[in-house]
Amino acid sequence: MENPLKSDQHPLKLAIFGVNVSGGCSMTSAPGTLQISWPETKSIALAAEAAGFDALIPVARWKGMGGETNFNHRNFETFTWASAVAAVTERIAVFATCHVPTVHPVRVAKEVATIDQVAGGRFALNIVAGWNEQEMNLFGVNQLPHDERYAVADDWISLCKALWRETEEFDYSGPYFNCPGAYSEPKPVQQPAPLIMSAGNSEAGLAFASKQADLNFVVAPDLATAGENAVKVKALAAEHGRDIQVFGQAYVVCRDSKAEAEQFVQHYVHELGDWEGVRNLLDILIPNSQSALGDQWEAMAANMIAGYGALPLVGTPDQIVEDLLAFKAAGLDGVTLSWVDYLAGIEQYQALLLPRLVEAGLREPN
Repeated sequence: MENPLKSDQHPLKLAIFGVNVSGGCSMTSAPGTLQISWPETKSIALAAEAAGFDALIPVARWKGMGGETNFNHRNFETFTWASAVAAVTERIAVFATCHVPTVHPVRVAKEVATIDQVAGGRFALNIVAGWNEQEMNLFGVNQLPHDERYAVADDWISLCKALWRETEEFDYSGPYFNCPGAYSEPKPVQQPAPLIMSAGNSEAGLAFASKQADLNFVVAPDLATAGENAVKVKALAAEHGRDIQVFGQAYVVCRDSKAEAEQFVQHYVHELGDWEGVRNLLDILIPNSQSALGDQWEAMAANMIAGYGALPLVGTPDQIVEDLLAFKAAGLDGVTLSWVDYLAGIEQYQALLLPRLVEAGLREPN
């Protein structure tokens, strides 16, 4: 079947993010967060498919963030996770997320083709150039300068694409990878390549995405900035004669009233949030983050606790649908969603949000 992310069925595509790591996207000790077991994963995957979501996107993580919850410390490796999820689902797109410095492109090309065969053409690959120096150290990899990491990723995925495309042995010689007698069979079901996602938001990241990716994952402080990045990367892709979809990121707290929703955010972020863990995370992103960010640190930390830096969808069902209409109006093609309690959130989405999204013209009925 066709990868749902290639379909024009839904005006706004919706994916679920962070389903393979403990805590999901919420750095909190509140009850209901992901614990990470196969029965839990299978339940979420089947519930997401039944609710009509387009994709499941995992986080590539190798160790936790310390603090009270040790956020994301328990995690499923994403390629083996994706193969298992693909085998128990039938319609939903399934991603793996890969840190480029941790694996050779010849191996990745084979793994991707294998999973796409299992999935019947529903697989997609999310490429991360490698930002977490502590995790890269686990692999004995020296962290390269920021822009060079994208140059390596460009060569890396170029070799993968050649392996998916070429039917005879060939010699590959690039700036970072040399592969004499390159060959890989079987090919992915999707030709000439499975869908590729990137999360680059810098100039180098947007340039890489525009050249190599089919989807770009935008992390932005506000919707206006996300929309600006969407316009920029789509224009860059057009220069390469390519189309690209852009996804935003949001966390969902849906309640009967706006006040009730905001009260829950206050509870799980400010009363039960892992503030030591978020300090560790921000210090990886921005050395000495509290000093560097000053008065902005607490707001950024709270947003990381609430939804891993995502934009808020906090309010009543009608308000959340209005906000999703705003995502679409800003030029975004899709949104990844997370909740403190994923299974409860998916159930609530199916019962309360989906009918309203269909009425608003953002989704087609399941």
